[in-house]
Amino acid sequence: AHRPETDIKVDVLKIDNAEVRARQLSKLQRLKGTRDVGAVESALSALSRAAESGENLLEFAIRAARANATVGEISLALEKVFGRHVASVQTISGVYRKALGDNPVVDRLQDKIVAFEEKSGGKPRILVAKMGQDGHDRGQKVIATAFADLGFDVTVGPMFQTPEEIARLGVEHDVHIIGASSLAAGHLTLIPELRDALKKLGRDDMLIVAGGVIPPQDYEAVRQAGAVEIFPPGTVIPEAAERLMDRLLQAG
Repeated sequence: AHRPETDIKVDVLKIDNAEVRARQLSKLQRLKGTRDVGAVESALSALSRAAESGENLLEFAIRAARANATVGEISLALEKVFGRHVASVQTISGVYRKALGDNPVVDRLQDKIVAFEEKSGGKPRILVAKMGQDGHDRGQKVIATAFADLGFDVTVGPMFQTPEEIARLGVEHDVHIIGASSLAAGHLTLIPELRDALKKLGRDDMLIVAGGVIPPQDYEAVRQAGAVEIFPPGTVIPEAAERLMDRLLQAG
């Protein structure tokens, strides 16, 4: 991976996600408190019927919007007929390990994985997660493929999950680590929510790590939010895997 000789600080426009979300919720509450509920329900029902009959959906969606139906309600009216798309994340195997060839870091990593297996009775398990509206999944696929080739038991989470959904998935698969892939600036909101969701499920023992496009000036906040490791662009994957194994062995 290319690494610049000197660190370059990039000015980043900070958006307070919590404030934006609170403001939007307030607007939605005002809207729902002042609109004609009967007109909204009638327009949404007409939209669902149009979806069933094959009529012009744009026309009926505009009518619903004019009746002050929200985008979410319009989407739900269509989902009742068409269902919801679930993105399928596919990975490959064998390619990454073969490309590495002889590598001292990988050799050390394999020894540590063997030591962990002897100690815990199984492979180190990691869930590679995408949360929020971050649809950039290439990094997730690369990490999942590489870690599986390096000896981890990898679960690849579905796209567009809430922190609560990812926490439940991590508990279901009894993973040791949840890796949050962040490429759309949601880390300051989503990682704290993931930590809280795990705590509610009684599994705050799971390690949370963050990777992706995370500005250096956010590192401390992300660590305070619960991430034990941060892997920015330029991270060497075998070195990242070794750092995680060191943490698992120390925790065990």
